[in-house]
Amino acid sequence: MLVIAAIGSIVAAMGAFLQEKRTSKAQLAAIHRKLDLVMDHLGIVEPVAPDVVRHLKNGRTIEAVRAYRKQTGTSLLEAKQAVDRIAAELQARG
Repeated sequence: MLVIAAIGSIVAAMGAFLQEKRTSKAQLAAIHRKLDLVMDHLGIVEPVAPDVVRHLKNGRTIEAVRAYRKQTGTSLLEAKQAVDRIAAELQARG
């Protein structure tokens, strides 16, 4: 009986920890979205690492995405979208 109670309390503690972790991730994502909106509104552009631009100019998109992820810590999808935007801006400039 004591073993079952101990296992139950461990499982409950783990559940609470995981729930808190999910809540923290959601809160952090909301803060990031709001910060992005503020930066867009103020016209603030996040500086791009020179490695990202160099890789794009050499036609190495995957390496550019890796460099962007390393710089910003974003997800693969967000990094790919950002690198695509940066590549489009570079092409527009000529």
